[in-house]
This record gives sequence, C-alpha cells and structure tokens, in this order.
Amino acid sequence: MKDRTIQFLAVICCMLGIAGAGLLQPKLVTIADRDQLRYTDISVDGAPPIVAIGTAIGALRGLIVDYLWIKVTLQKEKGLLYEVMADSDLITKLQPRFPEVWSFHGHNMAYNVSVMTNTPEERWAWVNAGISLVRDRGIRYNPNSLALCKDLAFWFAHKIDGVADDAHLTYKRQFAREWQYILGVPPGDYELRKAWIQHIADAPDSLDALYAKVPGTREFVADLEKKLEPLGTRYAFGTDKRFLLLYGEWAARAQSPYARLLGLKAMNKDAAALVGVFESTFGDAKRRKEAESVLAVMRKRVLLDEYNMDPALMSKYTAETGPIDWRHPAAHALYWSRRGNEFGADRVNDDADVFKKINNDRTEIQAMQALARSGLVQFDPFSGDNVTRLNDPRWIKPIDAYFEKLYTKYYDVRGAGGDTFTNFHENFMKGAVRELYRVGDIAGAQAILDKLDKLYGRGSFNENSTYHVPLDQFVQGITYAEYEMQPEVARSDVYSVLERGFREGLLLDNTKVLEDALKYARDLTRYFREARYNDFVNKFGEGRMKDLLGELDDSIPAVLTKVLLDTSQPLLDRMIIFRKAPDDVRALVWDRVAPQLEQEFARGRLSAGGLEFSKLAPEPPDLAAVRQAQADKAKRKAEEREEAARSEAQRK
Repeated sequence: MKDRTIQFLAVICCMLGIAGAGLLQPKLVTIADRDQLRYTDISVDGAPPIVAIGTAIGALRGLIVDYLWIKVTLQKEKGLLYEVMADSDLITKLQPRFPEVWSFHGHNMAYNVSVMTNTPEERWAWVNAGISLVRDRGIRYNPNSLALCKDLAFWFAHKIDGVADDAHLTYKRQFAREWQYILGVPPGDYELRKAWIQHIADAPDSLDALYAKVPGTREFVADLEKKLEPLGTRYAFGTDKRFLLLYGEWAARAQSPYARLLGLKAMNKDAAALVGVFESTFGDAKRRKEAESVLAVMRKRVLLDEYNMDPALMSKYTAETGPIDWRHPAAHALYWSRRGNEFGADRVNDDADVFKKINNDRTEIQAMQALARSGLVQFDPFSGDNVTRLNDPRWIKPIDAYFEKLYTKYYDVRGAGGDTFTNFHENFMKGAVRELYRVGDIAGAQAILDKLDKLYGRGSFNENSTYHVPLDQFVQGITYAEYEMQPEVARSDVYSVLERGFREGLLLDNTKVLEDALKYARDLTRYFREARYNDFVNKFGEGRMKDLLGELDDSIPAVLTKVLLDTSQPLLDRMIIFRKAPDDVRALVWDRVAPQLEQEFARGRLSAGGLEFSKLAPEPPDLAAVRQAQADKAKRKAEEREEAARSEAQRK
C-alpha cells in the first residue's frame, strides 16, 4: 500500500511538472525571442515534423541528443563516417535550431567523406552535398547565425576556389557549369551586370503575378506547356531547378562553339524534341520579351527555393561591391559572409566573441581579393577545358575602400582590432601596383605606390623607405619573389601583360609593345612551368598548381577574348584590334567573339552607315582547320581524363 501511495504521488508530481512547463513555455519563448537567445528571429516556422515530436518529449530530447553526440564522436574516431552522417542527420532534425550540428554535418560531408572517394566526380558530389545541406537547410532554420554563414563562405573559398584539394579543378568546372546553366553568362560591363541581376530581383514572385504584369506571357507559357506535354513529366515545364537546368543546358549548347565543333547532339529522341521546343519558344526572336520575363521568374524562384539565395541581396551586393560573376566560388563566399554580417552580426554582442565578426569580415574581403585575381570567368561547358579565370582590376578600388571601412570598424577592438587587416591590405595593394603597371596604367600604379608609402613606408609609425623607390624598380623587385608563394600571381601577370600588348600593340600600331608582351609572357610561362615545385601531378592526373597558368597558347585567345568583349571600350576600337590580330589568333577566338561583336555592330551606328561586318572583320583563313584542331584537343582532353579516372578506379 505504501509503495502504491508513493507511485501515485510521483505521477501527480510528474503531471504537475508537465502542466507547469506547458504554462511557462510560451513566456520562455517570448523572452528568448525578445532577448535574441535563439539563433533565429523565428521560433517555430519552417521546422520539420520531427521537431514537434522532439518538443513534445521535452527534456528527454536533450538526453537523446547528448547520446547521439557521444555516439557520433566515437564513430568519427573509428572512421565510421557514413554512420556519423546518419546520426548527425537525426540530430539536425531533433535540434534544427542548433547551428553547430549543421556545420559539423556539412563539414563531415564536404571534407571527411569526400576524400574517401575514388574519382573527382564522386568527391564533388559529396562536397556539393555538404554545402547544400548547410545552405539549403541549415541556414533556413538558422537565418541569423553568423557562424553558419561564415563557415559556408569559407567552404566556398577554401574547398572549391582554393587549390588544396587534388580535385579542385573538377570542382571549379562543375560549379561553373551549374551556375552557367542557372543564370547564364553575365554581361561583361559592370553597369549592364548590375541591371542584369536587378532584372531577376525585380521579377514577379509567381507566374500568376507575371501574367498580370507582362502581356503575352500567359500565352507563351501555355504554348510551351502544350509543346512539352508529349514528352512526359521529366520534361514538363515548371519554375524549378530541374526545368531551369534543362533550359540552361540548351542555351549553353546553342552558344557553344565546341558543341557545334564536336557535333554534340541530344542523347535521345525526347531530348532532341526538347531542343526543338526550346528553339521555337525561348529561341523565337519575336517573343524575346516574353521569354526573358518568364526566364527571370524561373531564375528568381530557383534561387529562392533551391539555393536559399535572395536575388534582391545578390543585386544589392553586386551594386555595393563590384562586378560579381556567380560562376566563381568566391562570389558565393562573398555573398554568404556579407549576408551573415547583415543578418547575424548584431546578435554577437559579447566582446569575447567579437573575433567571430572579424573572421567573417576577413572571409569577405579575401573573397573580394579572389575576384580581383581571377573574377573574369570564361567557360564553355562542352569544351572539356578548365575554367578560364582572368584578373579583374575593377576590384582594386572596392577592396581599398572596404579595408578602410573595416579598419575604422574594429579600430578600438581589443587584440589589435583593425590592425589585423593591415597585412592583407599592404600585400594586396603591392600586387595591385604590379598589376596596373603591367596593363599600362602607370598613373594608377604610382598613385597606389604613393599611398603605400604614406601608410606603411615613410608615413608609418615604423618609418622606412620600402616604397620610396622608382615604380619600375619596385615592380621588378616584388614580381618573382611572389611567384613561389603565390603561383597564381604569375598567371595574373601573364594575362595583364598580354592585355596591354593587344590593346596598345594592335590598336596603336605599336608592334614593339605587343612583341615585348608576348616575350614577357613566354619567358614568365617558361620560368613558372620549369620551377621544380610545380612538377607535382595529383592522383587524378591534373597538375595542382601548374595548370592554373595554362599553356601560353591558351592564354592568348583567353585574353584577346576578354579585350574584344569588353563593352566599356568603344566598339570601333575593338573592331580594329580584331581586324589587326594575326589570322591564326583571330581563328582561335572567332567562334567566341564574332557573334556578339556582330550583334553589337548591327545595333550601332557603324551598320547604319552602310558598312558590313564581314568587310570590317573578315572570316580568317583556315578557320575550319583551327576548329577541327580545337575539337580534337577537347576530345583528347576528355579521353585523357576518363582514362585517368578508370586507371585510378582499377588501382583502388
């Protein structure tokens, strides 16, 4: 009887405790939201169904999660990474508002599991999965987590844009291909690029809203759906990633010289029919306005729904920073670090945690530096080539201005504060002097050198004469010293010198400038490639460092393409450069630049005067032979890559 009484009283106490907790929970949630004790400003919205179960079991959920964390730690020590993933996934469902578990799970996939695979493609699948987990799910549940945004930004910068992973070239190709399919090729001109991304941000949120805003779009979509209906659900129209990737591949194939050269066609009858549907709808010049309006809505919805990226923020950050190309991993590092600062920095109020904000801002300015060094992207998804990444001097001024902002922001912070950014700024601006000098902007280079002397030379606390030297002497002194530490600087120098050579040598008939540029690029290429520290070839058959530079024969067409498509320069000047370029070089870039130049020519005053594009820019001789050589090269590279992958798989 006594035992029963004790049990009865225990049940009553338990029920009273549950009831009391239920009464206190709303007040506790309100206090947590008011005092920003959560990692998000939204307490319940968006949580998966299992969270309701986890909430219902109350304190027991904490015990379960603690057990799972201990289990995960032990499994990781034993190398049971797949088991770790399963239990980590359960933890994310039980505690979706706990950023650390998302970061742990994503890092495990992108770093630990990925390196256990046998092929670059398998590695990329895991790296992409880890990033997608945090970006598409973790940050949705924790939109105000500065740490989670910073971690994600770092993965883009280190894992994909960096060179530490043997498969980094595959990552860059896959990443550029995906984002070219999603957003297309951005305009080269900065103002046009801002308008391009703003057009997506301004698009209606739904098709119904689009129909009310843009006449003819309802009929366009109806026609598209009717033509797609016989192809089945796989090719059905929708404002989703699946359909946008289908469109993106078609658009890239239609613009690809390599696709035409290699005779790449749809793989089956349905896919071939899909090409015909796209050509009769999105490819119809008479319905361009309707097609572009529908496409903008598709892209906006996919960015929001599939990538958890806000086109309005993408547009804002492009306007605030510089000419972002979303095919570049550093662009995404910039986006997420900047987003974390905008939505999460105010939640880091403890002075002891200020380093979190500093590290996030450091990730952002380093992403800007990466875009300055390689932010001009050229890529043909069907070529089999690596992504061509040219230096973009337009980022120099934004980085200089942002450094001053960060220095002021953290000037009074303990632990050196703003001074933690000075080494970065000094090194970057030294490189900017060299870069501007190489492209012929002597005045710009001298202005930066004078600023360096004021900040870090004779005007500094530790007065010195490092920067009080003639400009050419300074450039020569820092050039080769940086190559062993930063091999990508050599590639930047090659491109800068060639760009100046094409602009001045061809436009101004200064053959010596062009000859000197080619000689410098050739000598530098030889120096860089013969250096013994660049002999390493990874297990996937690709050079980890030396392939960043590219063969000189690849550099010449890449840089000439950049010069000819630079719409900030007068079309007539570019047409002169194009016409004066050697026939063999013009043949290499003909398919890349001729269509766009001809479109610009048709819209401009030159065509109104009765001139013909074919007369100003005649097709180079032996174009067919050059095309065939390019096709053979692309095919050979693809075969070599496949053979390397097969050999590695057999070895494993």
